[in-house]
Order: sequence, then C-alpha cells, then structure tokens
Amino acid sequence: MPNVGVEFAKVSYMLADGHVLLREVSLKLEAEKTTALLGRSGSGKTTLLRMVNGLVVPTEGSVSVVGKEVSAARTVRDWVLLRRGIGYVIQETGLFPHMTVERNAGLALELAGRGKAEIARRAEEVLGLAGLDFGALRERYPWQLSGGQRQRVGLARALAMDPAVLLMDEPFGALDPITRAEMQTMLRELLGRVKKTVLLVTHDLDEALYLADRVVFLEAGEVVADMAAAEVLGSENVAVKEYVGAVHRAVRN
Repeated sequence: MPNVGVEFAKVSYMLADGHVLLREVSLKLEAEKTTALLGRSGSGKTTLLRMVNGLVVPTEGSVSVVGKEVSAARTVRDWVLLRRGIGYVIQETGLFPHMTVERNAGLALELAGRGKAEIARRAEEVLGLAGLDFGALRERYPWQLSGGQRQRVGLARALAMDPAVLLMDEPFGALDPITRAEMQTMLRELLGRVKKTVLLVTHDLDEALYLADRVVFLEAGEVVADMAAAEVLGSENVAVKEYVGAVHRAVRN
C-alpha cells in the first residue's frame, strides 16, 4: 500500500453564516506524488489546501500530514515545526521587497537560527534548483526581477527547509503563457528530482495534466472525480467531461 503524505478524513468547512464550503471530503495523497485540485472558482480548492498547514481549521473531520494530525499542533512551537515541514508557493510570491534574492531564499533557515554559512549554501542550492543564476541575482531585490524570476525565488524559498510537503496555490496564474510554460517545464523536472508530496491548486487543465500524477475535481465543496491524470481526457464522468469540454473547445472556422 502506498505511503500517505497528506490525508483528509471527512473534512467539512462551514462559514459562520451557515454557508458550506467543503462537505465531507476524504482523500489520501500518496507521498512523493503530485495531486492537482481542479474546479471552478468557489469550489473549495484553496480552502482545502490551506487546511494542510493549518491556515484554515476544519469545522468537522481531520487533516493529517505524514501521519500526524494538524489539529494536534497547539503551542507556537508545534505550529512552527508543522509549517517548517510544509513549503507554500502562492501566485503573488510573497517575497519581502526590502530583502535581497539571497536573503528571501534563505529566510526560513535564518528564522530557524541556522548559521550564515549554511544559509548561504542552501540559498545557492535551492535557487539553482529553481533555475536561477545565484551569482548574478543574489544581491538583487524582488522589484529588479521579472515575474518568472520572482516566482522562481518564491519556489526556492519554499524548498529551503527541505519540506516533505509542498503546497502550490495557482503559482503561475499571473504569468504570460510563454513564461508559464517555461515554469511548468522547470517545475516538472525539479519535482522529479526532489520527490515531494505536492498539492497543486490550478484552473489550468493542461497544467494539471502536465504536472500531476493524479487529478481531483471539486464542485460546490465536494469531490466529484478522482483519477490518474492519464485517465482525465478519456473519462466518461459527467463533471470531468464538462470541464474538459469547456477548456478544449473546437477552434471556430
């Protein structure tokens, strides 16, 4: 039986006004594999992803990371240890504008109290993994980088602590199509090397099929399909066919 990297056990989430965003979602994400969450806006994708690092707490059910329940984290130290084992990449990158590329990439190690030599070595290593020239860019600031370069620095920072789990929430959504394709190529090669349990939220079907081993479709807070990426285009599932049809429309004459 495959090792489980992240598990959602009958997870539900209800807002204070009674609106249900997620309803009894149960998923086991295989360790060192990439799972993509697809669905229209408001289907609950980002809410589910943010439960992994405790940014959203389920109303019901539980979430476990590498066999440990997220809800078991109670002290500040518990939360710090949990989140050090989970990398998080978002569309806006979240880089600190007053910090250099090198310091942004090594910030997690700095906060963990690591030595300067270790931080510098690791920053160079992860920036290289993300396809950046450390020597040329280390002293630059985020505003001096292109959108693609900033996203690479954000990815490098997420990898700095060598987390077991990597969360990616529409990481390339703000990039132009050519840069986005370059980023996808880089990420696919990188993930093949570093072997992380990845949960990827995206609206882009082709991106999901290119990067993920498995694709989960959400609709109105519920799982409506869960299958290997290779099975998606040929699926007879109504929800999947609708999504594929909306994305892959025939070119008009």
